[in-house]
Amino acid sequence: MGGEERSGRSHPRWVVKLGTGILSTADGELDLPQIRRLVEQIAWLKRAGWEIVLVSSGAIGSGMGLLGHRRRPAAIEELQACAAVGQPQLMRLYEELFSERGLHVAQLLLTYLDLDSRTLYENAQKTIEHLLVRGIFIPIINENDVVSYEEIKFGDNDRLSAHVASMVKADKLIILSNVPGLQERNDGSGKIIPLVEEITEEIEAMAGKTRSERSVGGMVTKIEAARIAGSAGIPMQIADGRAKEILQRIASGESVGTLFSLGKKR
Repeated sequence: MGGEERSGRSHPRWVVKLGTGILSTADGELDLPQIRRLVEQIAWLKRAGWEIVLVSSGAIGSGMGLLGHRRRPAAIEELQACAAVGQPQLMRLYEELFSERGLHVAQLLLTYLDLDSRTLYENAQKTIEHLLVRGIFIPIINENDVVSYEEIKFGDNDRLSAHVASMVKADKLIILSNVPGLQERNDGSGKIIPLVEEITEEIEAMAGKTRSERSVGGMVTKIEAARIAGSAGIPMQIADGRAKEILQRIASGESVGTLFSLGKKR
């Protein structure tokens, strides 16, 4: 297997983050064929022995389409309304697709408050662990946008996925995005940097803001996520979520995207 088990488990454990850009079409609707392809890849990993925790964006984007927004709203109440409408639709779709493959989903919505409280953190940790032990469940985590306010928001799912990877003691964090990896220039051009072992000023300069109105973050937040994961000894890989069989290729050890291997390995 391409997973490196460093926690005494018999199966590799990955946290896979799916960004809005790879779950939605250009007009903001959920991209059903693309989501189906991603679900099939995750099901393949499960059959091959991987334990998978998903951190999935897409709720606000889904709600935007249903509420008729063509651009991401700026007002917090509009964003929360989009999340409230879009999250059930997103989870319903995941359950339908995973159940076709003999799997089921479990939803967990988190805020920074949940991670800041030792009791809430441990409750979430134990719940995820119990679901993974059962074998047929895919925990799907998103920020609780409906109740979040500035002081308890993650603000993007890149950093959330890194905190989740640390929580579940993952062997690797995979961030699938609409960019193929960290590129030499922050305008999205230039060669992909295949390996980053230290985040230097030069590496930071390669990061740029997101170019999508439906996405939050960009390469800047992915580098921050790499720092968070690296502090727990967890490698993080960024790859193009629309590339064919991208998760199988990563699992086989193929060098794709950018691998951040920082900090002390567990």
